[in-house]
Amino acid sequence: MNRLRGQSGLTYVIWSVLTVELLLSVATARWTVAFVSLATLALTMTPIFLAPRLNIRLPRSIVAAIVVFIFATLFLGEVMDFYIRLWWWDIALHGMSALGLGFAGFLLVFILFEGDRYAAPAWAIGLLAFCFAVTIGVIWEVFEFAMDQTFGLNMQKSGLVDTMGDLIVDIIGAGVAGLTGALYLRGKALGSVSALVEEFVDLNRRFFRRFKG
Repeated sequence: MNRLRGQSGLTYVIWSVLTVELLLSVATARWTVAFVSLATLALTMTPIFLAPRLNIRLPRSIVAAIVVFIFATLFLGEVMDFYIRLWWWDIALHGMSALGLGFAGFLLVFILFEGDRYAAPAWAIGLLAFCFAVTIGVIWEVFEFAMDQTFGLNMQKSGLVDTMGDLIVDIIGAGVAGLTGALYLRGKALGSVSALVEEFVDLNRRFFRRFKG
């Protein structure tokens, strides 16, 4: 339980909402809602317990972003029907995931170069981050197609239109993340983005032996 301490206030608020909803759902025998609440709560805590096994320390802000995304995807999307109530909800979440994956791809490549800004051209590292995020997006769309074809689900909603819309949003989000990473490597002041990268580097200094702020 010590690993759950020291998180952001937003993270604790979401955990509290999920816990209350879980208890109320069990008390009123709404088992589907209870299951989704429990699954969401477990998934939001997974990065905190998984990261140490990968020998990685995550900044509170990254944990909070992951928690918000999972909460928005599962609980708000499925339990509160935001996918139906808000036509743009799925698009917004795909954009968020593409940005997050692009940022993760940038950090992964940065780790491979041990934090050396000049090990490769900034545009090349940004392009690799972009490709990483788009690839994950494509794999997800293949997964949705496979689930629909195998189990008769409707994850693709309107079929080709939904798939292409999701991929376009993924490309835009990944492009923004890749461009941001490239600008950071070129020494551009990016405010909170730069601070987040440097916080991650400080927490995981052993991976960034060549890093110079």
